Amino acid sequence: MIQKTLLSVRDLKKTYPGKPPFTAVKGISFDLGEGEILGLLGPNGAGKTTTIQMLIGTLSYTSGSIHYFGKELEQHRSEILEHVVFASTYVSLPWRLTVAQNLHVFGRLYGLSGTQIEERMGPLLERFGVAAKKNQTVASLSAGQITRLMLVKAFLSDPKIVLLDEPTASLDPDIAKDVCEFLLEERKKRGLSILFTSHKMDEASLLCDRVIFVQRGEIIANDVPSNLAKSLGLCKLELHISDGLKRAIATAQEKKLGYVVEHRAIEFTLEETMIAEFLSLLAHQGVSYSQIRIKQPSLEDYFLKVVGKK
Repeated sequence: MIQKTLLSVRDLKKTYPGKPPFTAVKGISFDLGEGEILGLLGPNGAGKTTTIQMLIGTLSYTSGSIHYFGKELEQHRSEILEHVVFASTYVSLPWRLTVAQNLHVFGRLYGLSGTQIEERMGPLLERFGVAAKKNQTVASLSAGQITRLMLVKAFLSDPKIVLLDEPTASLDPDIAKDVCEFLLEERKKRGLSILFTSHKMDEASLLCDRVIFVQRGEIIANDVPSNLAKSLGLCKLELHISDGLKRAIATAQEKKLGYVVEHRAIEFTLEETMIAEFLSLLAHQGVSYSQIRIKQPSLEDYFLKVVGKK
């Protein structure tokens, strides 16, 4: 099914002056479709945050173009940003204002009336578990509560596109899971488009229709998560060795397989088509094992491969 393109980025580049100049983003291009959840992934320093800042107009770009809803960002910034919001774990709100006061200020900036703000604020505060903090100052909130408040702020104005920078970084796993479920609900209910950065590959696999991997300012992959994981062509075979651990290691070394040993458990990295042959070799070497487990490659495996940790 062909999606309507809401955000189109072409040859986007950001170079900082200096001796020598430093290019943080090197001519990247991508689209975000209506109702699509797109992950912008990569190691620290890859250019993700720089890209997000250019997408919301807080950082100028050296060359290229950004179009929302078919309109160029620089020429129609105010009109575009009525329908685009941004939230980040690393950006807070005025500390001396209460939660409600902050949301009223933000809502007014987006043209909402006081009544509209109150009507939308309550359910969102309840949904993110911070309703009891409504009349407390932001300074009194924990890091996780501030992150949830930033998400309330992002969805208060009923946007068409939401840009999220590490939206669950400071959240406990159960709250992070709830946030992911909320994002999927909003996409299903309103056809919302979401672009977000994350270092949590399991989260990206769950949420994203498609992911873009950025490294050193360049896009090195653009595909659905499952395809990127499968592109590794390797899986993990986990065995609990009851007898013959040294022989199992020697067999892995002979076949030039990667392996990790933890007590009596050993995890081999190999091609799926080699599993039957390898197990036969272990049996021939007199290796006894139990609790066999085969793990397919994941997006995290791909990420680690990309950043050179595997």
